[in-house]
Amino acid sequence: WALQRALVDDLCDHWDEPDHGIWEIRGPRRHFTHSRVMVWVAFDRAVNAVERHGLEASVERWRVARDKVRDEILTRGYDEHRGSFVQHYDTDEVDASLLLIGAVGFLPDDDPRVLGTIRAVEQDLLRDGMLLRYRTQTGVDGLSGDEHPFVACSFWLAAAYARAGDLSKARELMDRLVGLVNDVGLLAEEYDVEGQRMTGNFPQAFSHLALVGAAITLERATQAAAVDVPAG
Repeated sequence: WALQRALVDDLCDHWDEPDHGIWEIRGPRRHFTHSRVMVWVAFDRAVNAVERHGLEASVERWRVARDKVRDEILTRGYDEHRGSFVQHYDTDEVDASLLLIGAVGFLPDDDPRVLGTIRAVEQDLLRDGMLLRYRTQTGVDGLSGDEHPFVACSFWLAAAYARAGDLSKARELMDRLVGLVNDVGLLAEEYDVEGQRMTGNFPQAFSHLALVGAAITLERATQAAAVDVPAG
């Protein structure tokens, strides 16, 4: 706990600094919305640990930081016009990592801002039924060229469908993605839909972790839906 406490205290001093985001994007540092949400997660879980287990910490300082981060995300990381969270502050572009906002409990799964983000991600990032990380045409990553759909992000979308209650779309996408595994059940980083081949790092643990997470999410959502069905 001493190490965790020291890390969270340090985060209080540095949480508002820009970074390169989950994708380690080249170019200038930015205030990526996903990064800021994960800052909120760190403060939120730390506060919960103190409240549940009676641990010693500067918990009031953490609460203040948590609330300040949340307010900033809802103000600067959300685009009212699009009805969606955005990739980073001062843009209207989206990013697949925004699908994790519901997963970490930042907002309820049925919040209009979460549902609007799912729609915006579908609109901008779906390619042949799978999901890109972000639109490379904007030049945000400082690299030339395009990339194929990202397998982990596609599983995130399936999980987002499940949390939003759209079980049919979640199952359909899950079935398609699981069908991409090779003869020994492994997945790569990306998938070339047109060429019907895996690309990028192989095997990619990130893809498998997202598969497991999506499967668990879909199973829980299915069970919850069954409980909610009135008895005939």
